[in-house]
Amino acid sequence: MTTTEALRSYGNWTKPKTAGLMGLGSIGTAVLFVGAGFSVIVTMASNILNGAVTAFVFGLFLLAVAVKNKHGQSLLMRAATKAGWMTTKSKGTHIYRSGPLGRAEWGTAQLPGLAAGSRLTEWKDSYNRPFALLQVPSTSDYTVVIATEPDGAALVDREQVDVWVAEWGMWLASLGDEPGIEAASVTIETAPDTGTRLRREVTSRIDPSAPEFAKRILNDLVDQYPAGSATIKAYVALTFNAAARVGGKKRTPDEMGRELASRLPGLTQGLAATGAGATRPLSAQDLCEVVRVAYDPAAAPLIDTANAAGEPPELYWPEVGPTAHQSNWDTYRHDSALSVTWMMSGAPRGNVPSSVLARLLAPHRDVARKRVTLLYRPIDAAKAAAIVEADVRASTFNLQSSDKPTARSMTATRAALATAQEEASGAGLVNFGLLVTATVMHASQEADARAAIDNLSATARLRLRVVHGSQDSAFAAALPLGLVLPKHLRVPSEVREQL
Repeated sequence: MTTTEALRSYGNWTKPKTAGLMGLGSIGTAVLFVGAGFSVIVTMASNILNGAVTAFVFGLFLLAVAVKNKHGQSLLMRAATKAGWMTTKSKGTHIYRSGPLGRAEWGTAQLPGLAAGSRLTEWKDSYNRPFALLQVPSTSDYTVVIATEPDGAALVDREQVDVWVAEWGMWLASLGDEPGIEAASVTIETAPDTGTRLRREVTSRIDPSAPEFAKRILNDLVDQYPAGSATIKAYVALTFNAAARVGGKKRTPDEMGRELASRLPGLTQGLAATGAGATRPLSAQDLCEVVRVAYDPAAAPLIDTANAAGEPPELYWPEVGPTAHQSNWDTYRHDSALSVTWMMSGAPRGNVPSSVLARLLAPHRDVARKRVTLLYRPIDAAKAAAIVEADVRASTFNLQSSDKPTARSMTATRAALATAQEEASGAGLVNFGLLVTATVMHASQEADARAAIDNLSATARLRLRVVHGSQDSAFAAALPLGLVLPKHLRVPSEVREQL
Protein backbone atom coordinates (compact mmCIF):
# COMPACT_ATOMS: atom_id res chain seq x y z
CA MET A 1 0.00 0.00 0.00
CA THR A 2 1.40 3.38 -1.02
CA THR A 3 0.38 6.81 0.18
CA THR A 4 0.79 10.04 -1.72
CA GLU A 5 1.86 13.04 0.31
CA ALA A 6 0.04 16.29 -0.47
CA LEU A 7 2.09 18.95 -2.21
CA ARG A 8 3.23 21.53 0.31
CA SER A 9 2.12 25.10 -0.42
CA TYR A 10 2.96 28.51 1.02
CA GLY A 11 1.19 31.81 1.47
CA ASN A 12 -0.57 33.95 4.10
CA TRP A 13 1.39 37.10 3.28
CA THR A 14 -0.44 40.29 4.11
CA LYS A 15 -0.02 43.94 3.28
CA PRO A 16 -0.10 46.18 6.37
CA LYS A 17 -3.15 48.41 6.55
CA THR A 18 -4.41 51.00 9.00
CA ALA A 19 -7.91 51.24 10.39
CA GLY A 20 -10.31 53.56 8.59
CA LEU A 21 -13.91 54.12 7.60
CA MET A 22 -15.35 53.23 4.19
CA GLY A 23 -12.10 51.65 3.03
CA LEU A 24 -10.07 54.75 3.85
CA GLY A 25 -6.84 54.55 5.80
CA SER A 26 -6.06 56.53 8.92
CA ILE A 27 -5.07 59.62 6.93
CA GLY A 28 -8.19 59.46 4.75
CA THR A 29 -10.44 59.02 7.78
CA ALA A 30 -8.79 61.98 9.50
CA VAL A 31 -9.34 64.13 6.40
CA LEU A 32 -12.98 62.98 6.33
CA PHE A 33 -13.66 64.16 9.89
CA VAL A 34 -11.68 67.38 9.44
CA GLY A 35 -13.53 68.15 6.21
CA ALA A 36 -16.93 67.45 7.76
CA GLY A 37 -16.17 69.61 10.80
CA PHE A 38 -14.72 72.44 8.74
CA SER A 39 -17.74 72.40 6.40
CA VAL A 40 -20.09 72.74 9.38
CA ILE A 41 -18.05 75.67 10.75
CA VAL A 42 -18.07 77.41 7.35
CA THR A 43 -21.84 76.91 7.08
CA MET A 44 -22.44 78.36 10.52
CA ALA A 45 -20.09 81.29 9.92
CA SER A 46 -21.37 82.28 6.46
CA ASN A 47 -24.03 80.37 4.51
CA ILE A 48 -24.93 76.91 3.32
CA LEU A 49 -23.55 77.52 -0.19
CA ASN A 50 -20.03 78.15 1.07
CA GLY A 51 -20.34 75.10 3.30
CA ALA A 52 -21.38 72.98 0.33
CA VAL A 53 -18.43 74.26 -1.71
CA THR A 54 -16.05 73.41 1.16
CA ALA A 55 -17.54 69.94 1.48
CA PHE A 56 -17.19 69.48 -2.29
CA VAL A 57 -13.49 70.38 -2.19
CA PHE A 58 -12.83 67.92 0.63
CA GLY A 59 -14.89 65.33 -1.20
CA LEU A 60 -12.75 65.67 -4.31
CA PHE A 61 -9.62 65.16 -2.21
CA LEU A 62 -11.08 62.06 -0.58
CA LEU A 63 -12.10 60.76 -3.99
CA ALA A 64 -8.54 61.20 -5.23
CA VAL A 65 -7.29 59.21 -2.23
CA ALA A 66 -9.97 56.50 -2.13
CA VAL A 67 -10.21 55.58 -5.82
CA LYS A 68 -7.35 53.24 -6.65
CA ASN A 69 -6.44 51.17 -9.67
CA LYS A 70 -5.67 47.44 -9.66
CA HIS A 71 -2.12 48.14 -8.47
CA GLY A 72 -3.29 50.05 -5.39
CA GLN A 73 -2.22 53.40 -6.84
CA SER A 74 -4.57 56.24 -5.95
CA LEU A 75 -5.28 59.15 -8.26
CA LEU A 76 -3.37 61.48 -5.93
CA MET A 77 -0.32 59.23 -5.92
CA ARG A 78 -0.31 58.96 -9.71
CA ALA A 79 -0.66 62.72 -10.05
CA ALA A 80 2.23 63.25 -7.63
CA THR A 81 4.39 60.81 -9.59
CA LYS A 82 3.61 62.59 -12.84
CA ALA A 83 4.35 65.99 -11.31
CA GLY A 84 7.65 64.72 -9.95
CA TRP A 85 8.59 63.35 -13.35
CA MET A 86 7.77 66.67 -15.03
CA THR A 87 9.99 68.47 -12.51
CA THR A 88 12.82 66.00 -13.08
CA LYS A 89 12.54 66.38 -16.84
CA SER A 90 12.43 70.19 -16.69
CA LYS A 91 15.66 70.22 -14.63
CA GLY A 92 17.33 67.76 -17.01
CA THR A 93 18.35 65.41 -14.19
CA HIS A 94 17.03 62.40 -16.12
CA ILE A 95 20.04 62.69 -18.47
CA TYR A 96 23.52 61.65 -17.36
CA ARG A 97 26.81 62.08 -19.18
CA SER A 98 30.08 61.03 -17.56
CA GLY A 99 33.70 60.53 -18.50
CA PRO A 100 36.22 63.17 -19.62
CA LEU A 101 33.68 64.76 -21.99
CA GLY A 102 30.68 64.36 -19.73
CA ARG A 103 28.85 66.80 -17.52
CA ALA A 104 30.23 65.39 -14.27
CA GLU A 105 32.99 67.52 -12.81
CA TRP A 106 35.14 64.59 -11.67
CA GLY A 107 35.66 63.25 -15.21
CA THR A 108 35.04 59.59 -14.36
CA ALA A 109 32.27 57.12 -15.18
CA GLN A 110 30.81 57.26 -11.70
CA LEU A 111 27.57 55.49 -10.87
CA PRO A 112 24.54 57.76 -11.28
CA GLY A 113 21.52 58.30 -9.08
CA LEU A 114 21.12 56.58 -5.73
CA ALA A 115 24.57 54.97 -5.86
CA ALA A 116 26.45 58.11 -6.91
CA GLY A 117 28.00 58.71 -3.50
CA SER A 118 28.84 55.06 -2.77
CA ARG A 119 32.37 54.02 -1.84
CA LEU A 120 33.97 50.60 -2.22
CA THR A 121 36.68 49.04 -0.10
CA GLU A 122 37.98 45.48 0.24
CA TRP A 123 38.57 43.46 3.40
CA LYS A 124 39.33 39.85 4.34
CA ASP A 125 37.09 37.76 6.56
CA SER A 126 38.07 35.17 9.15
CA TYR A 127 38.66 32.59 6.41
CA ASN A 128 41.04 34.99 4.66
CA ARG A 129 38.59 35.48 1.80
CA PRO A 130 38.51 38.97 0.26
CA PHE A 131 35.12 40.66 0.33
CA ALA A 132 33.85 43.97 -0.98
CA LEU A 133 32.34 46.44 1.47
CA LEU A 134 30.07 49.00 -0.17
CA GLN A 135 29.35 52.17 1.79
CA VAL A 136 26.48 54.59 1.10
CA PRO A 137 27.27 57.68 3.21
CA SER A 138 23.89 59.34 2.66
CA THR A 139 22.09 56.54 4.52
CA SER A 140 25.01 55.30 6.67
CA ASP A 141 24.60 51.79 5.23
CA TYR A 142 27.23 49.14 4.48
CA THR A 143 26.64 46.21 2.13
CA VAL A 144 28.41 42.90 1.58
CA VAL A 145 27.55 40.75 -1.45
CA ILE A 146 27.67 36.96 -1.44
CA ALA A 147 27.88 34.95 -4.67
CA THR A 148 25.99 31.65 -4.62
CA GLU A 149 25.62 28.67 -6.96
CA PRO A 150 22.08 27.30 -6.37
CA ASP A 151 21.66 23.59 -6.93
CA GLY A 152 18.26 23.95 -8.56
CA ALA A 153 15.24 21.70 -8.10
CA ALA A 154 15.83 19.44 -11.10
CA LEU A 155 16.00 15.73 -10.12
CA VAL A 156 15.68 16.69 -6.45
CA ASP A 157 13.24 14.96 -4.13
CA ARG A 158 10.26 16.96 -2.96
CA GLU A 159 11.25 16.40 0.66
CA GLN A 160 14.64 17.99 0.01
CA VAL A 161 13.01 21.03 -1.61
CA ASP A 162 10.73 21.41 1.40
CA VAL A 163 13.77 21.31 3.68
CA TRP A 164 15.48 24.00 1.63
CA VAL A 165 12.42 26.24 1.82
CA ALA A 166 12.18 25.73 5.57
CA GLU A 167 15.88 26.50 6.02
CA TRP A 168 15.51 29.63 3.90
CA GLY A 169 12.67 30.82 6.09
CA MET A 170 14.73 30.15 9.20
CA TRP A 171 17.69 32.01 7.70
CA LEU A 172 15.52 35.04 6.95
CA ALA A 173 14.03 34.92 10.43
CA SER A 174 17.52 34.76 11.97
CA LEU A 175 18.46 37.98 10.16
CA GLY A 176 16.11 39.83 12.48
CA ASP A 177 18.48 38.95 15.34
CA GLU A 178 21.56 40.26 13.53
CA PRO A 179 22.73 43.55 15.10
CA GLY A 180 22.35 46.48 12.74
CA ILE A 181 20.76 44.53 9.87
CA GLU A 182 18.80 46.80 7.54
CA ALA A 183 17.89 44.74 4.51
CA ALA A 184 18.71 41.71 2.41
CA SER A 185 18.22 41.10 -1.29
CA VAL A 186 18.48 38.08 -3.58
CA THR A 187 19.30 38.73 -7.24
CA ILE A 188 18.92 36.04 -9.92
CA GLU A 189 20.46 37.15 -13.22
CA THR A 190 20.24 35.32 -16.53
CA ALA A 191 22.41 36.35 -19.47
CA PRO A 192 23.70 34.88 -22.75
CA ASP A 193 26.68 32.57 -22.37
CA THR A 194 29.71 33.84 -24.28
CA GLY A 195 31.25 30.34 -24.35
CA THR A 196 34.59 31.55 -23.00
CA ARG A 197 34.50 29.38 -19.90
CA LEU A 198 33.52 26.29 -21.89
CA ARG A 199 36.31 26.86 -24.39
CA ARG A 200 38.86 27.32 -21.62
CA GLU A 201 37.70 24.14 -19.84
CA VAL A 202 37.72 21.97 -22.97
CA THR A 203 40.97 23.35 -24.38
CA SER A 204 42.85 22.72 -21.14
CA ARG A 205 41.73 19.07 -21.12
CA ILE A 206 42.40 18.08 -24.75
CA ASP A 207 45.16 15.51 -25.01
CA PRO A 208 47.73 16.62 -27.61
CA SER A 209 48.11 13.00 -28.75
CA ALA A 210 44.37 12.51 -29.28
CA PRO A 211 43.07 11.69 -32.79
CA GLU A 212 42.42 14.65 -35.02
CA PHE A 213 38.83 13.56 -35.51
CA ALA A 214 38.17 13.74 -31.74
CA LYS A 215 39.83 17.15 -31.51
CA ARG A 216 37.73 18.44 -34.38
CA ILE A 217 34.52 17.17 -32.75
CA LEU A 218 35.36 18.92 -29.48
CA ASN A 219 36.22 22.17 -31.24
CA ASP A 220 32.94 22.06 -33.16
CA LEU A 221 31.03 21.51 -29.93
CA VAL A 222 32.77 24.46 -28.32
CA ASP A 223 31.89 26.67 -31.29
CA GLN A 224 28.24 25.62 -31.56
CA TYR A 225 27.11 24.87 -28.01
CA PRO A 226 27.15 28.46 -26.60
CA ALA A 227 24.70 29.61 -29.28
CA GLY A 228 21.37 30.05 -27.50
CA SER A 229 22.65 28.95 -24.09
CA ALA A 230 22.53 31.12 -20.99
CA THR A 231 24.26 31.57 -17.67
CA ILE A 232 22.45 31.93 -14.36
CA LYS A 233 24.07 33.83 -11.51
CA ALA A 234 22.72 34.42 -8.02
CA TYR A 235 23.78 37.01 -5.45
CA VAL A 236 22.73 37.73 -1.89
CA ALA A 237 23.34 41.28 -0.63
CA LEU A 238 23.22 42.04 3.10
CA THR A 239 22.93 45.66 4.23
CA PHE A 240 23.90 46.81 7.72
CA ASN A 241 23.51 50.18 9.36
CA ALA A 242 26.47 51.98 10.85
CA ALA A 243 24.61 52.16 14.18
CA ALA A 244 24.12 48.78 15.83
CA ARG A 245 20.85 49.99 17.38
CA VAL A 246 18.49 52.94 16.98
CA GLY A 247 20.09 56.05 18.41
CA GLY A 248 23.42 54.30 18.91
CA LYS A 249 26.83 55.57 17.91
CA LYS A 250 27.67 55.26 14.23
CA ARG A 251 30.69 53.14 13.47
CA THR A 252 33.46 54.09 11.07
CA PRO A 253 34.21 52.13 7.87
CA ASP A 254 37.20 50.50 9.59
CA GLU A 255 35.06 49.34 12.50
CA MET A 256 32.37 48.00 10.15
CA GLY A 257 34.96 46.18 8.06
CA ARG A 258 36.50 44.44 11.06
CA GLU A 259 33.12 43.49 12.54
CA LEU A 260 31.64 42.13 9.29
CA ALA A 261 34.87 40.20 8.65
CA SER A 262 34.15 38.12 11.74
CA ARG A 263 30.40 37.73 11.06
CA LEU A 264 30.56 36.92 7.35
CA PRO A 265 31.64 33.23 7.67
CA GLY A 266 28.61 32.44 9.81
CA LEU A 267 26.26 34.14 7.36
CA THR A 268 27.68 32.26 4.37
CA GLN A 269 27.54 28.92 6.18
CA GLY A 270 23.89 29.49 7.04
CA LEU A 271 23.12 29.97 3.35
CA ALA A 272 24.58 26.57 2.43
CA ALA A 273 21.65 24.75 4.07
CA THR A 274 19.08 26.69 2.02
CA GLY A 275 20.06 25.13 -1.32
CA ALA A 276 22.24 28.09 -2.26
CA GLY A 277 25.15 25.72 -3.02
CA ALA A 278 28.70 26.96 -2.76
CA THR A 279 28.83 30.46 -1.33
CA ARG A 280 31.62 33.00 -1.28
CA PRO A 281 31.78 36.74 -0.73
CA LEU A 282 32.34 38.85 -3.82
CA SER A 283 35.66 40.66 -3.97
CA ALA A 284 35.88 44.28 -5.02
CA GLN A 285 37.03 43.28 -8.50
CA ASP A 286 34.12 40.84 -8.92
CA LEU A 287 31.55 43.41 -7.81
CA CYS A 288 33.02 45.97 -10.21
CA GLU A 289 32.64 43.47 -13.07
CA VAL A 290 29.02 42.71 -12.14
CA VAL A 291 28.02 46.39 -12.11
CA ARG A 292 30.06 47.24 -15.20
CA VAL A 293 28.40 44.51 -17.26
CA ALA A 294 24.94 45.47 -15.96
CA TYR A 295 25.25 49.02 -17.29
CA ASP A 296 27.13 48.03 -20.46
CA PRO A 297 26.30 44.44 -21.52
CA ALA A 298 28.55 44.80 -24.58
CA ALA A 299 31.54 44.66 -22.23
CA ALA A 300 30.68 41.13 -21.02
CA PRO A 301 32.52 39.21 -23.82
CA LEU A 302 35.62 41.37 -23.35
CA ILE A 303 35.69 40.81 -19.59
CA ASP A 304 35.12 37.04 -19.97
CA THR A 305 37.89 36.80 -22.54
CA ALA A 306 40.31 38.70 -20.31
CA ASN A 307 39.49 36.47 -17.33
CA ALA A 308 39.91 33.34 -19.46
CA ALA A 309 43.34 34.54 -20.56
CA GLY A 310 44.37 35.01 -16.93
CA GLU A 311 44.54 38.77 -17.29
CA PRO A 312 41.47 40.14 -15.48
CA PRO A 313 40.78 43.81 -16.25
CA GLU A 314 41.59 46.23 -13.49
CA LEU A 315 38.30 47.97 -12.77
CA TYR A 316 37.84 50.72 -10.22
CA TRP A 317 34.60 51.75 -8.57
CA PRO A 318 34.61 55.31 -10.03
CA GLU A 319 34.81 53.76 -13.53
CA VAL A 320 32.05 51.10 -13.49
CA GLY A 321 29.12 53.41 -14.20
CA PRO A 322 27.63 54.20 -17.60
CA THR A 323 29.18 56.83 -19.82
CA ALA A 324 25.67 57.99 -20.71
CA HIS A 325 22.13 57.22 -19.66
CA GLN A 326 18.69 58.64 -20.20
CA SER A 327 15.82 57.78 -17.93
CA ASN A 328 12.45 57.97 -19.65
CA TRP A 329 8.92 57.64 -18.28
CA ASP A 330 8.88 53.86 -18.65
CA THR A 331 12.29 52.89 -20.12
CA TYR A 332 15.93 53.32 -19.24
CA ARG A 333 18.62 53.75 -21.89
CA HIS A 334 22.17 53.07 -20.69
CA ASP A 335 25.29 52.70 -22.81
CA SER A 336 24.79 49.72 -25.16
CA ALA A 337 21.39 48.52 -23.95
CA LEU A 338 17.85 49.48 -23.04
CA SER A 339 16.10 48.25 -19.89
CA VAL A 340 12.62 48.22 -18.40
CA THR A 341 12.01 47.56 -14.71
CA TRP A 342 8.79 46.30 -13.12
CA MET A 343 7.83 46.29 -9.45
CA MET A 344 5.55 43.89 -7.62
CA SER A 345 2.29 45.54 -6.66
CA GLY A 346 0.58 42.39 -5.45
CA ALA A 347 1.83 39.06 -4.12
CA PRO A 348 0.17 35.83 -5.31
CA ARG A 349 -3.23 35.34 -3.76
CA GLY A 350 -3.86 32.12 -1.91
CA ASN A 351 -1.29 29.39 -1.46
CA VAL A 352 1.41 28.65 -4.02
CA PRO A 353 4.01 25.86 -4.43
CA SER A 354 7.72 26.41 -3.97
CA SER A 355 8.22 26.37 -7.76
CA VAL A 356 5.92 29.33 -8.43
CA LEU A 357 8.82 31.56 -9.59
CA ALA A 358 10.57 28.89 -11.66
CA ARG A 359 9.55 30.19 -15.09
CA LEU A 360 10.09 33.82 -14.13
CA LEU A 361 13.65 33.05 -13.02
CA ALA A 362 14.50 30.87 -16.03
CA PRO A 363 16.20 32.35 -19.14
CA HIS A 364 13.92 33.60 -21.91
CA ARG A 365 14.78 33.90 -25.58
CA ASP A 366 13.11 37.32 -25.95
CA VAL A 367 15.06 38.92 -23.09
CA ALA A 368 18.81 39.32 -23.51
CA ARG A 369 19.49 39.85 -19.81
CA LYS A 370 16.91 39.39 -17.07
CA ARG A 371 17.34 40.29 -13.43
CA VAL A 372 14.84 39.27 -10.74
CA THR A 373 15.53 40.77 -7.32
CA LEU A 374 13.71 39.89 -4.11
CA LEU A 375 13.99 42.65 -1.50
CA TYR A 376 13.69 41.73 2.18
CA ARG A 377 13.60 43.96 5.24
CA PRO A 378 13.82 41.83 8.40
CA ILE A 379 11.89 43.21 11.35
CA ASP A 380 13.31 43.09 14.82
CA ALA A 381 11.57 40.60 17.11
CA ALA A 382 10.76 43.37 19.59
CA LYS A 383 8.88 45.34 16.90
CA ALA A 384 7.28 42.35 15.17
CA ALA A 385 4.79 41.70 17.98
CA ALA A 386 3.53 45.29 17.95
CA ILE A 387 3.20 45.27 14.15
CA VAL A 388 1.16 42.07 13.93
CA GLU A 389 -1.11 43.16 16.78
CA ALA A 390 -1.69 46.49 15.03
CA ASP A 391 -2.60 44.60 11.84
CA VAL A 392 -5.08 42.47 13.79
CA ARG A 393 -6.73 45.54 15.32
CA ALA A 394 -6.89 47.36 11.97
CA SER A 395 -8.33 44.39 10.06
CA THR A 396 -10.86 43.69 12.83
CA PHE A 397 -11.97 47.34 12.85
CA ASN A 398 -12.34 47.40 9.07
CA LEU A 399 -14.38 44.18 9.25
CA GLN A 400 -16.71 45.36 12.01
CA SER A 401 -17.18 48.88 10.64
CA SER A 402 -19.22 47.58 7.71
CA ASP A 403 -22.72 46.12 7.93
CA LYS A 404 -21.96 43.82 4.99
CA PRO A 405 -18.28 42.84 5.19
CA THR A 406 -16.70 41.66 1.96
CA ALA A 407 -15.00 38.33 1.48
CA ARG A 408 -11.69 40.14 1.00
CA SER A 409 -11.95 41.88 4.40
CA MET A 410 -12.79 38.58 6.10
CA THR A 411 -9.83 36.89 4.41
CA ALA A 412 -7.55 39.75 5.47
CA THR A 413 -8.70 39.36 9.08
CA ARG A 414 -8.04 35.62 9.06
CA ALA A 415 -4.60 36.20 7.56
CA ALA A 416 -3.75 38.82 10.19
CA LEU A 417 -4.83 36.47 12.98
CA ALA A 418 -2.77 33.62 11.51
CA THR A 419 0.29 35.87 11.21
CA ALA A 420 -0.09 36.96 14.84
CA GLN A 421 -0.31 33.35 15.99
CA GLU A 422 2.77 32.37 13.99
CA GLU A 423 4.74 35.32 15.34
CA ALA A 424 3.74 34.44 18.89
CA SER A 425 5.05 30.91 18.23
CA GLY A 426 8.49 32.25 17.33
CA ALA A 427 8.24 32.90 13.58
CA GLY A 428 10.03 35.90 12.10
CA LEU A 429 8.41 38.84 10.34
CA VAL A 430 9.84 40.18 7.08
CA ASN A 431 8.72 42.87 4.66
CA PHE A 432 9.42 41.88 1.07
CA GLY A 433 9.12 43.17 -2.46
CA LEU A 434 10.21 42.19 -5.94
CA LEU A 435 11.79 43.95 -8.93
CA VAL A 436 12.16 42.56 -12.45
CA THR A 437 14.53 44.16 -14.96
CA ALA A 438 14.52 43.14 -18.62
CA THR A 439 17.44 44.33 -20.75
CA VAL A 440 17.59 44.21 -24.56
CA MET A 441 20.37 45.24 -26.89
CA HIS A 442 18.16 47.05 -29.42
CA ALA A 443 15.09 49.24 -28.96
CA SER A 444 13.21 47.14 -31.54
CA GLN A 445 13.23 44.22 -29.06
CA GLU A 446 11.51 46.17 -26.30
CA ALA A 447 7.96 45.10 -27.22
CA ASP A 448 8.93 41.41 -27.21
CA ALA A 449 10.60 41.77 -23.81
CA ARG A 450 7.52 43.47 -22.34
CA ALA A 451 5.26 40.73 -23.64
CA ALA A 452 7.59 38.07 -22.23
CA ILE A 453 7.60 39.59 -18.74
CA ASP A 454 3.81 39.97 -18.80
CA ASN A 455 3.42 36.28 -19.62
CA LEU A 456 5.99 35.18 -17.04
CA SER A 457 4.39 37.26 -14.30
CA ALA A 458 1.08 35.54 -15.00
CA THR A 459 2.66 32.11 -14.53
CA ALA A 460 4.17 33.32 -11.24
CA ARG A 461 0.77 34.71 -10.14
CA LEU A 462 2.40 38.06 -9.50
CA ARG A 463 0.93 41.48 -10.17
CA LEU A 464 3.66 43.59 -11.75
CA ARG A 465 3.55 47.20 -12.85
CA VAL A 466 6.11 49.22 -14.76
CA VAL A 467 8.01 51.68 -12.57
CA HIS A 468 7.03 55.08 -13.93
CA GLY A 469 9.20 58.14 -13.61
CA SER A 470 12.09 56.48 -11.77
CA GLN A 471 13.43 53.77 -14.06
CA ASP A 472 17.05 54.64 -13.27
CA SER A 473 16.51 54.28 -9.52
CA ALA A 474 14.64 50.99 -9.95
CA PHE A 475 17.44 49.67 -12.18
CA ALA A 476 20.03 50.46 -9.49
CA ALA A 477 17.84 48.94 -6.76
CA ALA A 478 17.61 45.67 -8.74
CA LEU A 479 21.42 45.36 -8.77
CA PRO A 480 23.14 43.49 -5.91
CA LEU A 481 24.13 46.75 -4.21
CA GLY A 482 21.90 46.53 -1.15
CA LEU A 483 20.21 49.91 -1.65
CA VAL A 484 17.42 50.47 0.88
CA LEU A 485 14.78 52.33 -1.13
CA PRO A 486 12.61 53.65 1.77
CA LYS A 487 15.62 55.61 3.02
CA HIS A 488 15.82 57.51 -0.28
CA LEU A 489 12.16 58.60 -0.36
CA ARG A 490 11.26 62.22 0.30
CA VAL A 491 7.79 61.19 1.42
CA PRO A 492 7.86 58.40 4.03
CA SER A 493 6.60 55.06 2.77
CA GLU A 494 3.99 54.91 5.55
CA VAL A 495 2.39 58.10 4.22
CA ARG A 496 2.64 57.03 0.57
CA GLU A 497 0.72 53.84 1.29
CA GLN A 498 -2.21 55.87 2.62
CA LEU A 499 -2.47 58.12 -0.46
